[in-house]
Amino acid sequence: MQKTYDPEKTIRDKELARQIADKAAALGGRVYYVGGLVRDSILYGQDAGGDVDIEVHGVEPQVLWNILTEVGTPLQYGSSFGIYGISGSDIDIAIPRKEHATGRGHRDFEIFVDPYIGPDNAARRRDFTVNALMQDVLTGEILDPYGGLKDIKARVLRCVDPESFVEDPLRVLRCARFAAALDFVVDPDTVKLCASMDIRPLTRERVEGELKKVLTGTEKPSVFFRVLRQMDQLEPWFPEVKQLIGLEQDPVYHPEGDVWTHTMEVLDRAAALRDKAEQPYAFMMLALTHDFGKIVSTEFVNGRIHAYGHETAGLPIIEGFLRRFTEETAVINYVLNMAELHMKPNMMAFSKSAVKTTNKLFDSAASAQDLILMARADHPVQSGDTPFTGDEDFLTGRLRVYQETMAKPYVMGRDLIEAGLKPGENFGELLEYAHKLRLAGIDKETALKQVLAMARKQQ
Repeated sequence: MQKTYDPEKTIRDKELARQIADKAAALGGRVYYVGGLVRDSILYGQDAGGDVDIEVHGVEPQVLWNILTEVGTPLQYGSSFGIYGISGSDIDIAIPRKEHATGRGHRDFEIFVDPYIGPDNAARRRDFTVNALMQDVLTGEILDPYGGLKDIKARVLRCVDPESFVEDPLRVLRCARFAAALDFVVDPDTVKLCASMDIRPLTRERVEGELKKVLTGTEKPSVFFRVLRQMDQLEPWFPEVKQLIGLEQDPVYHPEGDVWTHTMEVLDRAAALRDKAEQPYAFMMLALTHDFGKIVSTEFVNGRIHAYGHETAGLPIIEGFLRRFTEETAVINYVLNMAELHMKPNMMAFSKSAVKTTNKLFDSAASAQDLILMARADHPVQSGDTPFTGDEDFLTGRLRVYQETMAKPYVMGRDLIEAGLKPGENFGELLEYAHKLRLAGIDKETALKQVLAMARKQQ
């Protein structure tokens, strides 16, 4: 999957890299592009673009600092990491370094900066061979000490150094994410290596960071979970997703198979729609979690498989899952609201519900537009294999009706005050009644009369 990027930013940052490389070369140094920029230029062409990361060899830290002051205002990240930037740009500048694990966490490393360790040793600390490629900024020469070019051609993810790879548990999730982002398979030995690693010490922030990149930045996020399943690493972070494996569904409505298979298909369909969503990350979390309720509600009744009420039964499970990664109220509230409603759009489309009913549904949704997108991802229009499929034309038509209804004048609190009512305990009840009349399509003048009549009855 070729990433979107700002080509002008990449061009500016590459020009900065060339200026730094010229000055370093005059002092006996050499500068390389490293990381995803090199990999993606080979995968997608030299104009692939992306973030510009460079590594400066053969130049002492103070000398590099002096060089950077000549091309801009330098920034330093950490006193001993050997990582720098230039104010006003996104370029990352690093001195080669070695890392040694001092604990089990992602940040538990002792770092040694050494500008003279050479490209092979510098690349050894990278995670995968396709990310260990280096390209000379001035000559364009590609350095490939660990077979990354061959692996790109074969579309394989392979770890560089098994001994150092296992020191960072985040690489298990990164492996699954890169497989999804690049549409690569994972080398069997790397799968086994990842399966042996303990990812429990990872922080929620780091795990959510990888998850968010997968859900918002890949065309097939299902690959991430399929690879974690292959590694037997769905636990401890995604146990609810693991519980979907083998969880049966009624084949009449779900010929695709178990809830796991259905959820993976929904995820990929949702990814194709997420650019239209008002809240893309929350929308993708909804796609992932929408059927968690089937874990506790699936049962056999008269020879048929049912999961009655799963959209409600799943709410505590979904909330527990979300809070494992985030306390962001907007995301949690959105997913819980939409998960409870996710069955209704297609049911209403199937039964051709009245306008008042669809208006009420859209009004209760965190995002009416996203709810329709979710319905489309959950039950796409098919060739007739299933009796219950989405009807997007009906739903989008009713959404327009709802939007037109909400754009019309309606009874507000000041209208009641102007009519002689004083705010009191029943004021909220009157406004709620006015809102129901609004959803029913009652014009403002008529609605006001009905609300005032209700007020008189309450006196």
